[in-house]
Amino acid sequence: MMDTINRFSPPLGRLLLSLIFITSGINKILNFSGTAGYMESKGMPLVPLFLTAAIVLELAGGLSLLLGFKARVGALLLIVFLIPTTLIFHNFWALEGADRQMQMIHFMKNLAILGGLLVVFGLGPGPVSMDQKE
Repeated sequence: MMDTINRFSPPLGRLLLSLIFITSGINKILNFSGTAGYMESKGMPLVPLFLTAAIVLELAGGLSLLLGFKARVGALLLIVFLIPTTLIFHNFWALEGADRQMQMIHFMKNLAILGGLLVVFGLGPGPVSMDQKE
């Protein structure tokens, strides 16, 4: 039983961790102008450059995690993406009331995701991955 859990929990964890990035990257492509407008409303400069970079990082990092291919590099790419994203878009400390509460939830969610990425970065993808040939 424990062998099965140890074998399949890392790939399941990678799958679940990757889904948010893959779907977010696809949604950014499908709604490029809407996402660009939101980024502009947050005062970001060079929006087309940063939006394109976000799409590349989310898709490359997410697929890397999903497949377990260069998973540590993929996790690092997503960490580099997630830190400024969290600070820029979920700055709950600058808000009041319900907006503050909602952004604090998103901020904490991103911290939890960062925790999962740090586990993959530190320990690697585990079994059932392209990096771990069996």
